[in-house]
Amino acid sequence: MSEFASDKASAREDLFRFLSACFYEPAPEFAEEKLFDSIRLAANTVHPDLAEPARRLGEAFVAQDLQSLLVDYTRLFLGPIEALASPYGASWLNLPTVTDDNPPPAVLALYSAGGFEIDPEFRELPDHVAVELEFLYLLTFNSNRAQAADKADELADLDLLRSRFLGEHLGVWIGPFAAAIKQGAATVFYRELAEFTERFLQFESVSVDLCQSRLNASVARIKPN
Repeated sequence: MSEFASDKASAREDLFRFLSACFYEPAPEFAEEKLFDSIRLAANTVHPDLAEPARRLGEAFVAQDLQSLLVDYTRLFLGPIEALASPYGASWLNLPTVTDDNPPPAVLALYSAGGFEIDPEFRELPDHVAVELEFLYLLTFNSNRAQAADKADELADLDLLRSRFLGEHLGVWIGPFAAAIKQGAATVFYRELAEFTERFLQFESVSVDLCQSRLNASVARIKPN
């Protein structure tokens, strides 16, 4: 991989990981660890069109007091009665309600195929948006390592798994989820977070489609008559 491509690949990893953090309860560590500076730098490396929404996201966080963000986070993702924008895939995919006793089998199967294990102490459900973003971070990390090592078969398997996950899960429900956040949010920060996350996943979906097209073309070229 070229140096530029390597930098871009690492930035894509970082964005998945950073955005996952943003969907947990807002905390002073976001500012202390300069999370949004990191998001802006990674976004600019991935694609120039992501730089401006990343800048707005960071400015929105700085402009809002933490207590207001916590109140909005609770309204949007927890409710007092019902969340305005449920952060669980099952809510948007018309699947049975997920509980600790009824986990989503399709998501868990893909996690298992990708070598993704959830800590038993983790208190969220496996189809939470932050968990699904963390899974995409792992797939991207492993894909980048496979590409750097010229492991074509492993890379093809990972690209196929990423394509399935975006095509069947997060890539499907991110749109209505983001729309619900933008409609229900009282703070600019969460509206900008929804906008940026949806836009980044759109870029990723296009990238996955291109990878799959190249793989299909390669298979077609070597297929015996």
